[in-house]
Amino acid sequence: MTVAKKLEPQDEASVGLPRVTLVAPVFNEQETVGPFLDQIQVLLDQLAPVARVDILFVNDGSRDGTELAIRSRMEAGRAIGLVNLSRNFGKEAALWAGLKYATGDAVIPIDVDLQDDPFIIPEMIEKWQAGAQIVNARRADRSSDTWIKRVTAQGFYRVFNAVADQPIPQDVGDFRLLDRQVVDVLCTLSERVRLNKALFGWVGFPTDEVTFERHERSAGFSTFSYWRLWNMALDGIFASTTKPLRVWTYVGSTLAFLSFVYAGFLFFRTLVFGVDVPGYASTVVLILLFGGLNLFAVGILGEYIGRILTEVRDRPLYVVRTTYLHDEPEP
Repeated sequence: MTVAKKLEPQDEASVGLPRVTLVAPVFNEQETVGPFLDQIQVLLDQLAPVARVDILFVNDGSRDGTELAIRSRMEAGRAIGLVNLSRNFGKEAALWAGLKYATGDAVIPIDVDLQDDPFIIPEMIEKWQAGAQIVNARRADRSSDTWIKRVTAQGFYRVFNAVADQPIPQDVGDFRLLDRQVVDVLCTLSERVRLNKALFGWVGFPTDEVTFERHERSAGFSTFSYWRLWNMALDGIFASTTKPLRVWTYVGSTLAFLSFVYAGFLFFRTLVFGVDVPGYASTVVLILLFGGLNLFAVGILGEYIGRILTEVRDRPLYVVRTTYLHDEPEP
């Protein structure tokens, strides 16, 4: 039986170097924590001359041994911190909790399944130290994803950027470097219906990017179903723009104008040719058309009203159960 290697901190010579916090939201990832930390240890050795690195896990209500797997690799004063949420609040909320608790000069959200390549982090830090306050990691190759996921992701980016007030870069997820100033600004945003990658782009600041090839998961399986991805896409679109509402002003105005024109046409035709018996088929088609459009428009209104209700409730985005951080004693 092999003994898991503990994540060793960088030595005292690195005390004056900038500190980078890796924020890793986890949900039922007990099989991937070990391989992830093993690769991070190699990364620490590479970064020793330029930066100090610590890892902050946010346990999003895992029901397996994820918390135990993380705590088994922790020691007092080591480079690993842990925030346990009281239940599963979703990745967006867990990532937000990580940003709130992260204390580094720069923060990098990263998945523990190793699909986000940690070995491009030195390049990200180099661009950060050159002046970029946001360094996006663009997926140059998504062949590890299924065909339907690639197609739906491409469709989402196209639709989102077509309607959103502030577009987001194509094929860039949460994996990116955020300067401390950017994180501080993000932490002032209070909305509860959110798509983090949209907020990362909304705040502005000088931005650069690196590219990487997205790998297969190191272990386990993804808990993100297509239904959850669909709901997250809707949250992102409706939280980022009011165009779906505004478009119905133009649709309604156009249909009203056409209705008046058609009514005038019928009026004058009746004066000239007399009363005409209307056709059943055309009547049913018009009723179904306008009824469907009305219901669709009401549905759009309902999506916004539901999100307004979520905001005015003012409930916290997440609830913390316990924390195990570098600067506090064990609970």
